[in-house]
Amino acid sequence: MSSGVATSAESPPRRAVSTARRVVVKVGSSSLTTAEGGLNEERLTALVATLARRVEAGSQVVLVSSGAIAAGVAPLGLERRPGDLATQQAAASVGQQALAHAYAATFARFDLTVGQVLLTADDVVRRSHYRNAHRTLQRLLNLGAVPVINENDTVATAEIRFGDNDRLAALAAHLVGADALVLLSDVDALYDGDPRYGQARAVREVSSAADLDEVAVGGAGSSGLGTGGMASKVQAARVACSAGVPVLLTSAELADSALGDADVGTVFETTGPRLSARRFWLAHAAGASGRLHLDAGAVSAVIRERRSLLAAGITGVEGAFAGGDVVELVGPSGCAVARGVVAYDAAELPDLIGRSSHELPFEQRREVVHADDLAPTH
Repeated sequence: MSSGVATSAESPPRRAVSTARRVVVKVGSSSLTTAEGGLNEERLTALVATLARRVEAGSQVVLVSSGAIAAGVAPLGLERRPGDLATQQAAASVGQQALAHAYAATFARFDLTVGQVLLTADDVVRRSHYRNAHRTLQRLLNLGAVPVINENDTVATAEIRFGDNDRLAALAAHLVGADALVLLSDVDALYDGDPRYGQARAVREVSSAADLDEVAVGGAGSSGLGTGGMASKVQAARVACSAGVPVLLTSAELADSALGDADVGTVFETTGPRLSARRFWLAHAAGASGRLHLDAGAVSAVIRERRSLLAAGITGVEGAFAGGDVVELVGPSGCAVARGVVAYDAAELPDLIGRSSHELPFEQRREVVHADDLAPTH
């Protein structure tokens, strides 16, 4: 764990952020709205000016913005962010309109056009929706627009919510092929404790999971306007970094430096190669319809040797799924090690599991999950 402030010249991940040709920037509700509800126009204008400078410098920018529900609190006469889904959706329908208008008007001052993209988790869980979102975002960027992404809080139900826009930002970073992800909130860095209580040390660089062993992360932000928190930001950073996208986490007040020399906050180094869109979708976006339990030999073959999963290595089946669904592959410890597209219905597998291919009828000797349809989850 590094304790000193690294400069972009010293740190490859910081240099990757500062020079990224395409960057996704996520901003939280507390950085855009007042404690009473409603938009903070001064903060929003400052953020847009920073993003416009990055675009002028030659980068493509995608903004993932929270704030719709919070922006609808004051106009509806609510005292605080609502807790029930129906009122959240009502607040979002009012706040989203205000947020979209504010972004369009402010970006227009810098001769930039905004394209609003509202997503639910269903749009990335369903493969066809995922491809459609990918095409739309790519086209907006190619046309010189700035996509502004938000969860579609007006129609999202509890079952299809992302939960927080940090996860949405991590998914968006891969969806658009970003070179970096910048997470802006009301905290200037990741700390090894709560900086509001006692002494806490800023963690300037995270290069592996071991760097987080002594880090305590909490819940939602102190303003009460957001749904995320440091835990969701760290998890989002892990998702992005595992797919080859470096991450910088800092406060919205330091956005200029974050999108300049990247010499602020906490930077997360990539921990895995850049995944294909299909493998990333399998590992992080797709919903699993069931589980296949594997023996140790099958786990080794699937994870280390990148081989297909055969019936002989399966020890148990959970769930009601059909061929073509996504399932989790679980090792002897009970932890998921991968996800993949299963070739059989759940009802077909009990008669096949544990049996070698030569013991099966010819028409059932195909792979249960083909190597091309597998993605490790850790």
